[in-house]
Amino acid sequence: MSTPYPFTALVGQEDLRLALLLNAVSPAVGGVLVRGEKGTAKSTAVRALSALMPEVDVVSGCRFSCDPASPDPGCPDGPHGTGASGSRPARMVELPVGASEDRLVGALDIERALAEGVKAFEPGLLADAHRGILYVDEVNLLHDHLVDLLLDAAAMGASYVEREGVSVRHASKFLLVGTMNPEEGELRPQLLDRFGLTVEVAASREPDQRVEVVRRRLAYDDDPAGFAGRWADEESAVRARIVAARDLLPEVRLGDGALRQIAATCAAFEVDGMRADIVMARTATALAAWAGRTDVLAEDVRQAALLALPHRRRRAPFDAPGLDEDKLDETLEEFGGQDGDEGDQDEGGDDDPDPDPDGGPGGGPGGGPGGQPEPDDAPRVDGESAAQPESGEDREGGEPQPSGGGGGGEQTPARAAEPFRTKVLSVPGLGEGAAGRRSRARTEHGRTIGASRPRGTLTKLHLAATVQAAAPHQRARGRSGPGLVVRRDDLRQASREGREGNLVLFVVDASGSMAARQRMSAVKGAVLSLLLDAYQRRDKVGMVTFRGSAADVALPPTSSVDAAAVRLESLPTGGRTPLAAGLLKAHEVLRVERLRDPARRALVVVVTDGRATGGPEPVALASRAARLFGADGVASVVVDCESGPVRLGLAGQLAGELGGTAVTLDELRADSIAGLVKDVRSSGQNSGQSSRRAA
Repeated sequence: MSTPYPFTALVGQEDLRLALLLNAVSPAVGGVLVRGEKGTAKSTAVRALSALMPEVDVVSGCRFSCDPASPDPGCPDGPHGTGASGSRPARMVELPVGASEDRLVGALDIERALAEGVKAFEPGLLADAHRGILYVDEVNLLHDHLVDLLLDAAAMGASYVEREGVSVRHASKFLLVGTMNPEEGELRPQLLDRFGLTVEVAASREPDQRVEVVRRRLAYDDDPAGFAGRWADEESAVRARIVAARDLLPEVRLGDGALRQIAATCAAFEVDGMRADIVMARTATALAAWAGRTDVLAEDVRQAALLALPHRRRRAPFDAPGLDEDKLDETLEEFGGQDGDEGDQDEGGDDDPDPDPDGGPGGGPGGGPGGQPEPDDAPRVDGESAAQPESGEDREGGEPQPSGGGGGGEQTPARAAEPFRTKVLSVPGLGEGAAGRRSRARTEHGRTIGASRPRGTLTKLHLAATVQAAAPHQRARGRSGPGLVVRRDDLRQASREGREGNLVLFVVDASGSMAARQRMSAVKGAVLSLLLDAYQRRDKVGMVTFRGSAADVALPPTSSVDAAAVRLESLPTGGRTPLAAGLLKAHEVLRVERLRDPARRALVVVVTDGRATGGPEPVALASRAARLFGADGVASVVVDCESGPVRLGLAGQLAGELGGTAVTLDELRADSIAGLVKDVRSSGQNSGQSSRRAA
């Protein structure tokens, strides 16, 4: 709409408004990532911010918004002298999720190239956003090749374009603001770290506040201009406060004490790198300027931590972002009041170098030398000794025996071990499925890999190939001057390649043969790690479990891997190993899903030790069920969970019958040397079948 919703008319969302205003005061903070459920005014707040941004001075006629006080010496429209200048409102440039690479970075000016034969550069969105706001709605759905370009521009403050005979470099410093719904997938860590601050938003549960939201929104929809006019005074006051805070910002003092608190906080929450410290320092300074102060206080550092650290701290997968505020307060208190000379800290104290006479360095109640635990405090797995025999193991094909006198074959579910970064498992061939990050695919918005004659309607013109095809025929077509005569036969379709998301179907052995608690903990940790990988790569996931005498669909294929993680935690174990039932159930799930979504290719991950003990002729039946996957060309991998000094290699045999490969739990880790040299590939025959189906 031409009249944006007033920023000051937003109801609630204090953290969101504060984060946006701090970036308006100090763009060096680095932008905001707004995470939250749909319908929580994320986009409305960002669009409203642009109306509060102070105007910017620009060189007249410069397409790249150069500052007259310090113009870019390498500006493509330069050099700029002391010519005319003017001011304009700060821009908010929106980057659509489906934008092309040309639209983002710019490209050859097609009109001038065809009409005049001139190589001219047409700026893209990165040029338009210079000295303004670059807003990406649903930033977590942005294609990877666009993410790479954003990372380069954000890191260097400039955009470099080398394509189609065009070589251009121009400044591109912008305030990056993104909104996302976490249910639709996470961001790549590299892009996540580029956002200075992050805010979690949710709809209010207070009826009165919800009523006020609806009342204001309806009033705005009925008369946008009139509604904005009623909030004009508040908008002017906030705009003036932003200008005053910007003027005060250079005078704000960030003392050594505040810096020490910032460093201690980042260390306490184990954030990666040093960017968090720098962002916290800039945010605390902006907070002081916004409050009209010239000194940074502990409350500024605390608020800066709450905004700058949640998306940078190391946390368990699928945990909601956030900070332990009690831990934050303890850290700030411990390192508070230390501004000034270090000698002041010992005033009035004794010279005893030992601050802890009771326990010595690292000592404490119950601690051994150097703070080490006594032998009796050795870690145990879920209350059981690591040396406990696997009494529930079904090694002879019979029902498992009660463990520890505890009843039947069902055992209390073991907790999952800590997840880890897994190696990339991909589907061979070239697909055409939904956008994602796992497997190669033909896409509309990927990188250009070639050109061909169009088959049917031309959708993506490959300009360079079209010009190259038309150029040799210009004299025959009567063209002797500038310009180019292009006919239909000269047009070339751009071939693009990107990544697609897959359906990752987990087939998990929950029988007694894997019911030893320590081993099942490792198995669950591996599945949780693969779920995290699927979450980051925007896959659909499903889960089939088999135990006792049957297999169950624990989770129908869904985009919510959080639901799969919850099901995994409560997964019961024990009983025989009906491997054939598990494979047949998985085959049926894939058949139904293929009818619903034919373009989404499947990757089957079987987590088992390869034993088959359930039902008549369990081994032969499991072998026949596995060969169904091989015949269909379904990409598969077997995660071999067999342990102990004597190994039968049954998982490897199962992988061969599936037409896939087997990896051990150790090889599944991305940092494993063995894992780096292995990959998920079907046999040559199955790979060819998969490629033909994808084509």
